[in-house]
Amino acid sequence: MSATRIVLADDERLVRSALRAILGCEPDLEVVGEAATGAEAVSVVRALRPDLVLMDVRMPEVDGIRATERLLATLDPPPRVVVLTTFENDASVYAALRAGASGFLLKRTAAEELVRAVRLVARSDTLLFPAAVRALAAHHAPDPADTLTPRLSAREAEVLRLMAEGLSNAEIAERLTVGAETVKSHVAAVLAELGARDRTQAVITAYEHGFVRPGGRG
Repeated sequence: MSATRIVLADDERLVRSALRAILGCEPDLEVVGEAATGAEAVSVVRALRPDLVLMDVRMPEVDGIRATERLLATLDPPPRVVVLTTFENDASVYAALRAGASGFLLKRTAAEELVRAVRLVARSDTLLFPAAVRALAAHHAPDPADTLTPRLSAREAEVLRLMAEGLSNAEIAERLTVGAETVKSHVAAVLAELGARDRTQAVITAYEHGFVRPGGRG
């Protein structure tokens, strides 16, 4: 299996160096490029076409939110983006998730947790830090009437709720007593119906449209 190719985007050289040192030790991860601004990140990613970008949410010229939007709108297939942040409950982080980021990491994250998170997002069969995503949604998402249930079958709705809990395909299959391939098909159907590129976007959409309510209702 080929290594996951990664670009690091952060305006602090020391942060980039630390990330490179941590990730570069892993045989299945390869840092292929770096950027110090959001604009540079867009240029580097377009040139190198990595699998994943670690993107500082706050950078000069173009911030991580705008850079994420540009990359996801112009590249096919786009890379997965994980935003880096100092503060967990930050409106900018939620905006980055809404813009298409697949997750976020705190800059103080331990090395082993960083590696695990990068692998998890690259694999993309579960949600990165689901409790943290739920906390962000509880703080920042609106609380509208449910507009998604009429668009989903009963089983699709069930699968989306379990995705929002952070369950992997294998865990959903065990919970519903069905095969893993069946769950994979249901997840694909949910993503297609919601116009979501990955599980994170599906869960954010579920909160934004009242299917899952802040505080766990829904």
